[in-house]
Amino acid sequence: MTTQEQQQAATTFRIAADTRMGAVHYTVADLDSQVAFYENSIGFNLHRREGDFAAMGAGGQDLLHLTQVPGARSARRTTGLYHTAWLVPTRDELVQHLKRIAETRTPVQGMSDHQTHLAIYLPDAEGNGIELAWDFPPEQWPMVDGKLTFSGGPTFPQELVDDIDKPLPAWAGVHPETTVGHEHLHVADLNDSRRFYHEVLGFDVVADMPQMRALFVSAGGYHHHIGLNTWQGEGAPPPPPNSTGLRYITVELPTAEDLEIVADRVEQAGIAIETVDEGLLIRDPAQNGVLLTVGKRG
Repeated sequence: MTTQEQQQAATTFRIAADTRMGAVHYTVADLDSQVAFYENSIGFNLHRREGDFAAMGAGGQDLLHLTQVPGARSARRTTGLYHTAWLVPTRDELVQHLKRIAETRTPVQGMSDHQTHLAIYLPDAEGNGIELAWDFPPEQWPMVDGKLTFSGGPTFPQELVDDIDKPLPAWAGVHPETTVGHEHLHVADLNDSRRFYHEVLGFDVVADMPQMRALFVSAGGYHHHIGLNTWQGEGAPPPPPNSTGLRYITVELPTAEDLEIVADRVEQAGIAIETVDEGLLIRDPAQNGVLLTVGKRG
């Protein structure tokens, strides 16, 4: 195979369409306060707690893993997490979250109508970014030939705020159908990130926005599973060991065969692979951890 043919093969490979995001794992300085925040303000259930580790979610598959590290501190102007988006199944559920945030007086960083989804942004107890989101029906997304074609920037979803007085059932915590919708990461270089997520892992590029210093990729025609930006600065360094924040995101492949195919591509690209209990742990060029695993379907 010629070099040109190899490059063609690299850019035409597509990750399995049913790929989705799994639990995100953070290093935390105070496990008790983080668990309390996610229980009280977000409505997560504590699935299990073992020493310095806690798993949380909506009662089914884990959505969040927290590991306490003594002396862990936050690091600024580094690569790592921008936010994790937890996707709720209905618009009313997003209204419920807005009500709960107001009732608990939890600080909010902003709200947006992105034309693909409505979003509420807030930090957790240690500053990790949270996006609570609800998707518009896919036929309403501004996509043409697999690319997002926004007519303008995000707008404030006043109608969502107006719905806060809408009569709804009493708060019962996060809806059991809530999932990890997408992850948004700070990276050091968008070209390097594009090669890793698109050419090696096989995600489709759905929006390339150099003027915003951002890139968005997805599988199966979704508006985006992973967002990438250089807003912490071009060439931003990775955080020091044991900093609070992101340990890894999880990419769930639908079958063991799909995982093997992607793992072979990672190995061929010369990227180190660490075998862990949950799957295969790799790092993107910005040293963000990415766990490749087989998802639990059903």
